[in-house]
Amino acid sequence: MKKQKTVSAESGQTLKTLAKLWPYMWPSERHDLKMRVVWATFYLVIAKFVLMLVPYFFKWATNALDGSFKPESWVPQIFVGALMLVVAYNLARIIQAGLNQLRDALFARVGQYAVRQLAYRTFVHMHKLSLRFHLERRTGGLSRVIERGVKGIETIVRFTILSSVPTLLEFALTAAIFGFAYGVSYLIVVAATVWLYMWFTVKASDWRINIRREMNESDTDANTKAIDSLLNFETVKYFGNEAMEAERYDRSMARYEKAATQTWTSLGWLNFGQAVIFGVGMMILMVMSAREVQAGTHTLGDFVFINALLMQLSLPLNMIGFIYREIRQGLTDIEQMFDLLEVEEEVKDKPDAPALAVSQGAIRFNNVSFAYDPSRPILRNISFEVPSGKTIAIVGPSGAGKSTISRLLYRFYDVQQGSVTIDGQDIREVSQVSLRHAIGMVPQDTVLFNDTIAYNIRYGRPSATEQEVEQAAKLAQIDRFIQLLPEGYQSMVGERGLKLSGGEKQRVAIARTILKAPPILILDEATSALDTATEQDIQQSLDLVSRDRTTLVIAHRLSTVISADEIIVLKDGQIAERGTHRDLLVEGGLYASMWDRQREADEAEARLRQVRESDELGIVIRGAPAGE
Repeated sequence: MKKQKTVSAESGQTLKTLAKLWPYMWPSERHDLKMRVVWATFYLVIAKFVLMLVPYFFKWATNALDGSFKPESWVPQIFVGALMLVVAYNLARIIQAGLNQLRDALFARVGQYAVRQLAYRTFVHMHKLSLRFHLERRTGGLSRVIERGVKGIETIVRFTILSSVPTLLEFALTAAIFGFAYGVSYLIVVAATVWLYMWFTVKASDWRINIRREMNESDTDANTKAIDSLLNFETVKYFGNEAMEAERYDRSMARYEKAATQTWTSLGWLNFGQAVIFGVGMMILMVMSAREVQAGTHTLGDFVFINALLMQLSLPLNMIGFIYREIRQGLTDIEQMFDLLEVEEEVKDKPDAPALAVSQGAIRFNNVSFAYDPSRPILRNISFEVPSGKTIAIVGPSGAGKSTISRLLYRFYDVQQGSVTIDGQDIREVSQVSLRHAIGMVPQDTVLFNDTIAYNIRYGRPSATEQEVEQAAKLAQIDRFIQLLPEGYQSMVGERGLKLSGGEKQRVAIARTILKAPPILILDEATSALDTATEQDIQQSLDLVSRDRTTLVIAHRLSTVISADEIIVLKDGQIAERGTHRDLLVEGGLYASMWDRQREADEAEARLRQVRESDELGIVIRGAPAGE
């Protein structure tokens, strides 16, 4: 009973997936593609009728050669001679092959359209899903799922239209010919052979599908580990763990090897079983025909005809097994892709949500509470305002909820209590595109695209001219560095920008934010990963960017927020203190203690730097030649 339910569930899933694919195979908005499907089907049918003539020409040619050919009244006189029948036999084969190729050519655009549309839809959907989804997914595994899904779409679309229909039509025509020309006994043997062949194929293919799923999972796991290891290339080198990474990867590939071996072994048994079933059926029919030839009730041409028709039937029979396996495997490959498409967007625009209208750019958090996990609250009844053109800094210990504030303002997540407004408009009521267009971000960890410096700066405003890109680079104080590069603005930055230093990457991030020219700016610990000297240089650029803009600074290094109009100190998700730098130092609370600790650390760093510089100077003096 359990097995029956499983099979039933799988059949239901198959039908559900095919129903989802149908709009891509018969695109309602593309009349030209639908006509291609119609014409492809027309040529498909004509090709099958021509194919049915091939064994007849073979039969007539055989009878003509031994002198027993008695043509029917409807057979043209030109085909009475043996040589012309041989020519007709081969012409029919050529015409049938040409019609098949014409059918495939007509349908090619339909199949590729389906691949493109579904791949595009998946790509767009991935970008609509929440930050939570992407933090929990593995990029390598996700890319593999999409890659296999795209290939599976093409397989299913092509085999469903171009192979299933003609194969079923050929079965019907073959059965009709055997039934009318040779009697019910021949029809019964043919029908029994086809039914047993298809039953065995379905059962064996269902068994192989589970092996295929295991192979896919192992492949996804191996690809995930490979990409994760390569993305963290430097970390692997830091700890000398190349052997460990290789072993992890090999363990996944060992599972893949086992499943792949089982897949090919099971395919061998499937093909052998199919050959036995069809071979036995063909043997029975040919024995029946041979007996009738000996009895004089069949001509030699009939024996040849039955053999040719059966050989012709073996191709679609074998194709049916192949079609079923490919469609089932294709469905297996795209199951996860459709699962991705069914993942609900956590943050959605309301129907007909208006665009955000920014007049002043004032931000307000009203009694905001938020938690990634209900058992662990992050923000608790937070209320503050960032007036137009002012700079408000958010500081506090790690885990206090500082970065969560920027994620809520960008609407990567929706608040669970309270509201966030810009110029009095609840950001949940406006479109996400307009909201993010109004906000610029300089993050702590700037990740660049593996493209040119110009591309990464222009990412802030893709329509920007070269002059505007160069002006933004000047304002970010990185233009001189770019000009020293051999290829200038066309220099590649490498994977995630690894060819650039931390400070250079930050300046690129600042340049593209300048190019975007947003009314609201978020600086999310933009200098915390930099050394003190680089931080001071970058801070000048940040001060320039934030001038006359509503700016929210999320800071780790307190030296960067001294000039803020107000500093808000978070602790355990609540506002512990607020005020100017001077006022908070006078209070002598949490901020003052954080300031003292950072000042001591900075002084220790300065002393250490002086010692190193003195040592280097001493080495230079002691090593100088006498008399210099």
